[in-house]
Amino acid sequence: MKFKSFFAKPFAAYIYKSTRKSAANAISNQENVFKDLLKTGSKTIFGKEHGFAGIKTYDDFKKQVPVRDYEQFKKYIEQIKEGKHNVLWKGQPIYFAKTSGTVSGVKYIPITKDSIDNHINTARNALLCYMSETGNSNFANNKMIFLSGSPELERVGGIPTGRLSGIVNHHIPNYLRTNQLPSYETNCIDDWETKLDKIVEETIKQDMSLISGIPPWVQMYFDRLTQTSGKQIKDLFPNFSVLVHGGVNFEPYKAKLFESIGKKIDTIETFPASEGFFAFQDSQKEEGLLLNTDSGIFFEFIPSSEMFQENPTRLSLQDVKVGENYALVVSSNAGLWSYNIGDTVKFISTNPYRIVVTGRIKHFISAFGEHVIGEEVEYSLMKAAHEEGVHITEFTVAPMIQQAGGKSYHEWFVEFENTPGDMRNFAEKVDANLRTKNIYYDDLIAGQILQPLQIRPVRKNGFIDYMKSVGKLGGQNKVPRLSNDRQLAEQLEKYV
Repeated sequence: MKFKSFFAKPFAAYIYKSTRKSAANAISNQENVFKDLLKTGSKTIFGKEHGFAGIKTYDDFKKQVPVRDYEQFKKYIEQIKEGKHNVLWKGQPIYFAKTSGTVSGVKYIPITKDSIDNHINTARNALLCYMSETGNSNFANNKMIFLSGSPELERVGGIPTGRLSGIVNHHIPNYLRTNQLPSYETNCIDDWETKLDKIVEETIKQDMSLISGIPPWVQMYFDRLTQTSGKQIKDLFPNFSVLVHGGVNFEPYKAKLFESIGKKIDTIETFPASEGFFAFQDSQKEEGLLLNTDSGIFFEFIPSSEMFQENPTRLSLQDVKVGENYALVVSSNAGLWSYNIGDTVKFISTNPYRIVVTGRIKHFISAFGEHVIGEEVEYSLMKAAHEEGVHITEFTVAPMIQQAGGKSYHEWFVEFENTPGDMRNFAEKVDANLRTKNIYYDDLIAGQILQPLQIRPVRKNGFIDYMKSVGKLGGQNKVPRLSNDRQLAEQLEKYV
């Protein structure tokens, strides 16, 4: 027996048991996190400005601390960059996680000495829970690949700064370093296609057992491996048994990924972000992601329909309901306070608290009052694709507003792995699915205010070529599922 998997098993059992215990005490966990955050936060510039010393209850907190996005939070980040201490959290952050924002440009999210464990330990716990539940520990003995951003860090205001995945790369435990691929030097390559070629070169003859990354990256890696070798992934990596993924909904990519592999394998879904590691799949037997309630993050939930109201309803964990769509708001030991991260989630269970990620607050279509969200378009397309035996590579949706009395519609740009035999029939199925998911859209179609959606097939690798043309290939960049304007659609016209 290999020693890594042998020694991992008892630790995995311990973590699995601890995770179950924590899940059963989610509400008390959140109460304790809330108190601890206020205690430390009261000594900061932010805490003093917002009267933390006088906050005794969550209701007090809501009165004193408004929900903010990055733009409203930015002045505190600027103070940290100027060298001030104790601004949002004690001392200074040990890192800035650098991420892109559509309005703010580059965003700098603090990671502190207290919050780094949330990122590292949650990733570890996801793997150990899987190991304990399934008994599969063999992946710990072989090579693992973590497709990440560059671990090279710059300094902003004297603070090491880089992509979250690159920062986390510095904290991979020593006992996994010998298993980790690609090499540090390869991970530092900026150009994604050059990096991908080098990753293929370093891994194609290795015994890969675990692969981790966002699904579109992983698919590009698999495609390049197959192009180079002429083999399916299962023949290249016979011991490959676990795929760890996050960042986007897995469902649109699932069929093609498994086809590339050549067999079905176990998958572990995670919900990490620069602002924190919020949830992870703790079981292969249950749907959804277990909310991380005991890891320095206090969660608030705002009904997504109220997100842009002046005084939206703010709920703590104990008041959420199954099936409702919420905007996720966090306060944490990274020094974030009622920070709107921009993602929406839905609870599928409250015993324990498990969620699915349903989309982005700003990614929706409501050009005609329909408020269609990511979860709805993904369901509608994938249901039709499954029925027709069609595989989808990538897609996005935009409104087409007609002039001079013509009926407007939703325009879908879809890159197919295999094109439907009857595109009109396929589009009708997608449209019917969307009507069942969204009553406002259904009303607009029934009332003949909108005409049914239209699908524009995108040529092979069209989305990759588009991302390359705007300098967003690879990295943590993803194609938005939905737009409320035509900017992306107009760019994609040349790839139809």
